[in-house]
Amino acid sequence: MIPFPSTTDRPLKLPEHSTEALAQALAERLAIAPQDWHRLKGNRQAQAGQALAAALVYLLKENPQEALTHLKQAEGWLDRSLTAPPCPTHGHQK
Repeated sequence: MIPFPSTTDRPLKLPEHSTEALAQALAERLAIAPQDWHRLKGNRQAQAGQALAAALVYLLKENPQEALTHLKQAEGWLDRSLTAPPCPTHGHQK
């Protein structure tokens, strides 16, 4: 078992949900909302967390290729080889 840093010595009691449902809830919690994109576009921890949570969901849904894609994206945010793409609404004429 991998030791994780904890804020408490007591184990967390999680509701009776499937592992996949818990991973999906985590992915939803860590997803960067469109209205927060500009504020968090350069936040490496937020970007990596979003990608890692997505990777976990894909892994649990038995889609290893998509999981690996998101895992590599998270790695890119953490090792600084990735940067945020430009805003999709900038530079477009309406």
